[in-house]
Amino acid sequence: MSLAPVPPYTYTPLNLLKDGTVVSVCGVVKFFKPPYLSKGTDYCSVVTIVDQTHVKLTCMLFSRNCETLPIIYKVGDIVCFRGLKIQAYKNELQGISTRGFASLTFDGTLGAPVVSRTLSKSFNFTAQDYNMVETLRTWASTHISASSNLVQLSNAEPMQYYDLTCQLLGKAEVDGVSFLLKVWDGTRTKIPSWRLCLQDMAFEGDLSHILRLQNLVIDVVVYDNHVQVAKSLKIGSFLRIYSLHTKLQPVNSESPTSLVRLEFHLHGGTSYGRGIRVLPESNYDVNQLKKSLESVDLEAIQTSDDTYQSDNENCSSPESDSVSLYEMERCQQLCATKLTDYHCLEKTSLCAILKQSAPRQYRIIAKLRSYMPRRLLQSVKLLCPKCHLLQEVPYDENVDKILQDASGKAPDYKLHGTPLYDSEVWTTKGQEGRQVAVHFVKNDGILPHSSECLVLIEGGRLCEIYKLSSMFHSVIPVKSGPEDLELLDLAAPFLIRGKVCHYGCNQCSNLKSIQNLSTIPNKRLWLPSSVAEALGIVPLQYVFVMTFTFDDGTGVLDVYLKDSDKFFQIPASEVLTDDDLQRNLERIMNVICPPGIKIDAYPWLECLIKSYNVTSGTEHQICYQIFDTMVAEDIL
Repeated sequence: MSLAPVPPYTYTPLNLLKDGTVVSVCGVVKFFKPPYLSKGTDYCSVVTIVDQTHVKLTCMLFSRNCETLPIIYKVGDIVCFRGLKIQAYKNELQGISTRGFASLTFDGTLGAPVVSRTLSKSFNFTAQDYNMVETLRTWASTHISASSNLVQLSNAEPMQYYDLTCQLLGKAEVDGVSFLLKVWDGTRTKIPSWRLCLQDMAFEGDLSHILRLQNLVIDVVVYDNHVQVAKSLKIGSFLRIYSLHTKLQPVNSESPTSLVRLEFHLHGGTSYGRGIRVLPESNYDVNQLKKSLESVDLEAIQTSDDTYQSDNENCSSPESDSVSLYEMERCQQLCATKLTDYHCLEKTSLCAILKQSAPRQYRIIAKLRSYMPRRLLQSVKLLCPKCHLLQEVPYDENVDKILQDASGKAPDYKLHGTPLYDSEVWTTKGQEGRQVAVHFVKNDGILPHSSECLVLIEGGRLCEIYKLSSMFHSVIPVKSGPEDLELLDLAAPFLIRGKVCHYGCNQCSNLKSIQNLSTIPNKRLWLPSSVAEALGIVPLQYVFVMTFTFDDGTGVLDVYLKDSDKFFQIPASEVLTDDDLQRNLERIMNVICPPGIKIDAYPWLECLIKSYNVTSGTEHQICYQIFDTMVAEDIL
């Protein structure tokens, strides 16, 4: 690609953005929604990007022409935006497209050709753009995880949401609110897929070719706002379907041991990035898909179809990779988990649970077919007990950046040496003489022993705070305010105790004066809950958040685990910083979901689960969560 001889643009790092400015930015796509009609004649695309500063920015991009919005195909793509207005929204900065907005998009794969995707005539591609793309690709290759949602049909499991790259072979209108797409990617599902009856439908596509491919073709039913897009698709085009939902459907719903089929649905709305994109034939993923489709041996497929059907229909065979109903019937009560309450509840099969409404409580015995996330430390989140908002645990570098920004302001000596604390100030060597103030909180006017002393640090970096927390009871990062010391932004910890950082909910907290620490009755314990209450903070709780896929031979059910320390008997607040606890967590998961063996050899798990209704826009869903259950002592 020839580079245009135009003046270089200045790209603003995301951590330096300011409210009310119009800037040019570059970043790696962390989340996006394909363009959708938001209101009137305006199309909208939602894109969240991140750059080397580890700061995220969500951009709301509008256009009368859908094709002028950023052409993004997957998480990890690189985007360059020019003419992006920065504005504050709910205490966070977001980007809004303005008059003159333009964008470039690039494949984020390291080593791929730097080919831009844009329909904007006002966007020239410069040498600086090229260098920025290569820099971001290199950074993202070690800091951004590849999208785990992108799967082949052969790896699709029920009760999940996936992004699928496929070729369109046929289509038909089902009714006014749903549309059928017949697609394939050259691989075959482990469970036979559900087929829609084509009788009385105006079908478009080569049905004889589809029949030759047999079980390589799946039916996808799309709903509501996606129907118009589906109607416009051309047979033979290559698609990426985002947030495609898989679920099991019994062939005979009256029988608990009925055969099941795997259904594929694209629900209405745009939550979680749902939508359909047509991929150009020059796309890297399309080229890989073409090679896969060209290598399919149709003769081998046809001769193996009878075996495929037989293997999947004999669900109770001990040789199949499914829970045997016979094994379920002779299961003893020696399970790898135990109940802590509700022992009087009768056991319910998963098949029966799937047919019932919510909310209800159940007692189940099943095997753990799989779980997410596979990287166990990614399951640790922060939960607000008041508003129930779930947050990621901040990275140390993000916390240190907040502390670094606050350290640029010198301590106010007028706030030192109060009845609450004694103060000491020193100037660091190097770093342009940064001033650090440490305030030692007194107990009834007397400085306590270091093991019982709470210290307030002003101007300190994270490494210095961790060092202080190993010497004193607890540490609170603060800054000088107009009249008193103040807490930093709640994106930083409000209390560090040992290696554990305690955070507060920015949405629910109503911060109070540091002087309120004097109201805590027991100034030797400095409990995080007491400190939070005195300072008007709603503390966030460390929790494990996982998805367990249970199988009992009658059905498969996805169940959430949201637990702080009861299920694993491991405190979620400490597992991130304790290697022994991490190894123990991994060992427990290898016991209850052992790798490398068939599921019939897995241990049985007895669990209490509760169902509840979740509504998002017009979409209704029943979800399930584990409660009052813990791992048995003999495997701890």
